[in-house]
Amino acid sequence: MNTPTKKLSLGLQGGGSYGAFGWGVLDRLLEDERFDITAVSGTSGGAINAAVMLDGFAQGGGREGARQALHRFWQTLGTMSLFSPMRRTPADYLAGQGSMQASPAYHLLQLMSAVMPPPMTQVSINPLCTLLGSLIDFGRVRSCAEIGLFVTATNVRTGKGKIFTRDEMDACRLAASACLPQVFSGVEVEGETYWDGGFAGNPSLAPLASGGGAGDILIVQNNPIARNRLPLSVADIANRASEIAFNTAFIREISAIQHFGMLLDEEQAEQTHAAAVRLHMVTGNGELQNLDISSKFNNEWPFLQHLHAVGRQAAGDWLAQHGEQVGLQSTLDARAIFYPETMVDAPA
Repeated sequence: MNTPTKKLSLGLQGGGSYGAFGWGVLDRLLEDERFDITAVSGTSGGAINAAVMLDGFAQGGGREGARQALHRFWQTLGTMSLFSPMRRTPADYLAGQGSMQASPAYHLLQLMSAVMPPPMTQVSINPLCTLLGSLIDFGRVRSCAEIGLFVTATNVRTGKGKIFTRDEMDACRLAASACLPQVFSGVEVEGETYWDGGFAGNPSLAPLASGGGAGDILIVQNNPIARNRLPLSVADIANRASEIAFNTAFIREISAIQHFGMLLDEEQAEQTHAAAVRLHMVTGNGELQNLDISSKFNNEWPFLQHLHAVGRQAAGDWLAQHGEQVGLQSTLDARAIFYPETMVDAPA
């Protein structure tokens, strides 16, 4: 007798090249046939991972097709880095930890954004739209009826989050979710301009709690809350400030959902016809917080492969420890979110 599969919704964070950690987590989850992924909410790199997964799933290969599509996407990014000015120097290789600190392009990017920020005009074209349009078949994404998709972007004018759904997903809506204002011009969608969704939700969990089709939400955390080292350069300070801002939105939403969960148990949920939300999390905090913050801009293939391996291992550990508890109870360790300093290893 076959055991029924358990339904699981995913919340995928952004975080530059750390999205390769999320790729590793997805790669391992898709291997486990105990779970059906019913919906994904993603921001920035997490949204891109989600769209690529749906593209591969809808191509006819199901789980394996999704795994292959994710591998192709990240391998393409790694290959493209060979021709990018954002390259590591010999000093970076000696420093380790994925460092880009000695790369002139890394620091120049931040200085240029301060002196000559990306244009905010209706004629400016965000190159992410073109890149994503060439790498992802959005027709297939929209046709993937098996998995819901929610992508968060931040409305520049109102400061509020905007949730784009699967049925309307295209290259520019996805690019809007990954649009760092220090790097790219804002993305215009239907007369409004958008920046990275991390300012509003990293990721937005409310769509999963209300309409994700599963009572269990697994968050893939690849945006470190704590760091072992203080940022010293202008570029590092700006990147850490963005990291803190993105985590603030995440912490706020987790707090709200946990408070709601404490008020609504399974019996109350049945009486009110609402779904009790069970939260789970696969985190890369322990490994990623030790990397140099500049490594978020490191898209070299060996580094992406390393992050992928870390993500697979983290997902495997979570499945071994908590996989059987899905559908029964939350397994999220709130300390990793609200008290990360107690879980930080002492600097070497």
